Amino acid sequence: MSDPVHPPFGNFTAVLPALEVCEELAAPVADALKNWDAREAAESVLYVDTDPEKADTAVFCEFYAVPPELSANCVVVAAKRGGEVTLAACLALATTRVDVNKAVRTHLGARKASFAPMDTAVDLTGMEYGGITPVGLPGTWPLLIDEAVAAADAVLIGSGRRRGKLILPGWALARLPGAEVLAGLAT
Repeated sequence: MSDPVHPPFGNFTAVLPALEVCEELAAPVADALKNWDAREAAESVLYVDTDPEKADTAVFCEFYAVPPELSANCVVVAAKRGGEVTLAACLALATTRVDVNKAVRTHLGARKASFAPMDTAVDLTGMEYGGITPVGLPGTWPLLIDEAVAAADAVLIGSGRRRGKLILPGWALARLPGAEVLAGLAT
């Protein structure tokens, strides 16, 4: 294991390259990092150990001194057209809201779009509620990333578990499988 590294922001006691602590991540997240074709992107990901009781965004940002504009939330959306349902993940800064009713619905060509039920999101991602992350999502899902996230020098996201978070550059998120960077995804 390498020496601890310093995160680009926040006040964390344990910070390590995520590839060195895969056992701390949800299994789909660890697998995705280990098998990511974009090696430079995978190697840029940091893991910060955090208290799962402080995983909710506002509490987390205050406790760990993370500017909310450097934290991103991943939500799972169910888009419906006819009898067909398409699941997608959307990633937006914590200071914004994903425009599910217009931007997501239009982009996915759906008649209706809404947040997926929690049980569906947890079951299909293999991740914990409150820790769902774009790294390690099912390969058939579109990953819609707001352009502000992709443009960020570094952003904090979930680790697939409520304990721990990942920090990585926005450009690395844009290189995830299935990623599409969209203007106006979030307002």
